[in-house]
Amino acid sequence: MMTPVRSRPTRAAVLRVTGEPLRLEELEIDAPRAGEVLVRIAGTGLCHTDLLPRAWTPSSLPLVTGHEGAGVVESVGPDVHDVRVGDHVVMSYAWCTDCVPCRTGRPSYCADFSLLNFSPLRPDGSATLRDRAGSPVGSEWFGQSSLAEHAVVAARSVVVVDRDLPLELLGPFGCSLPTGALAALGHLRAGPGRRIGIFGAGAVGLAAVMAARAAGADRVVVVEPDPVRRALALELGATEAHHPDHLDDEADGLRGQLDGVLETSGASPALGSALASLAPLGDLALVGGAGTDLPWRAEALVGRSVTYLSQGGAVPRLAVPMLLGMWERGLLPYERLVTTYPLTAAAEAEADLASGRVVKPVVLPGAPLGSVRTPVTRSVDA
Repeated sequence: MMTPVRSRPTRAAVLRVTGEPLRLEELEIDAPRAGEVLVRIAGTGLCHTDLLPRAWTPSSLPLVTGHEGAGVVESVGPDVHDVRVGDHVVMSYAWCTDCVPCRTGRPSYCADFSLLNFSPLRPDGSATLRDRAGSPVGSEWFGQSSLAEHAVVAARSVVVVDRDLPLELLGPFGCSLPTGALAALGHLRAGPGRRIGIFGAGAVGLAAVMAARAAGADRVVVVEPDPVRRALALELGATEAHHPDHLDDEADGLRGQLDGVLETSGASPALGSALASLAPLGDLALVGGAGTDLPWRAEALVGRSVTYLSQGGAVPRLAVPMLLGMWERGLLPYERLVTTYPLTAAAEAEADLASGRVVKPVVLPGAPLGSVRTPVTRSVDA
């Protein structure tokens, strides 16, 4: 059912200058087009991918980032039949539906993934947001630009969720949680008898830790320089945690011991150590550091596989319900990673993410001025 809505005012955290903080601005957002929905954002997670536009050229700005949005559908465009006004939804990445990966059920490897997810505007050059001067503001970051009160997103990129769940905290189920958890459960086949390593204990790495432990992996080894995050990894299910500088010590050596490894940072030394830790026939999954030169000779890959995963290979409408089910059973206590901020403190949330002060900032447009809360208390029964 279509509910026509004209453009309306909204607020968003806008990146206008790469070296300056995000600015909270009053904007206008358009009504959804055919195949799109307008979502009132309840919360959106920030991850390190949201920092990438700070390296863009000025001509690509202004832009609203944020790509882990969750909220309530306020209106739907023409030709939307499986999402209704009032639905609670988690928002995920954009995909084309037409290429071979999309048609064969692997939309995270869409042939147009970069065009659709890392561009400020739609492929036709349009934006859904305009500032007070009437100038377009980039609104297509991962097809959603959800660091805002409202976002327009393709209906195929949203997943309807139970209205009894704490919607404001569910945004990370659209990106960081599936990226880490599905890398561990799917590509690395975590389970009994498997020895899994995770290099980097950010939100993605810790999601992998929780998933690998839930799957019953024999060893869940974390390599992370921050002692606080190493301790958190152990609390969340890692069987051991090491500082990367100590991997060559006799007591901590991992060379040739792991069946599957997830490397989240993309840093060259970590990539070398991650590959060296693989046993024969081991699998290395990369999810960070796009553009990094790989520090290996070809013979180091004999009998081993290296894959760069996109979104953990997640198909959102399959992955989100599965991971929410694990969370409700107490197997993915990701709320322990979350610090919440009001939209008025979006610049602080971004800065805290960049500095490593917090693991997973979640911005709540409806939160009052000055509210910052960590850790977040679990809101559903395990």
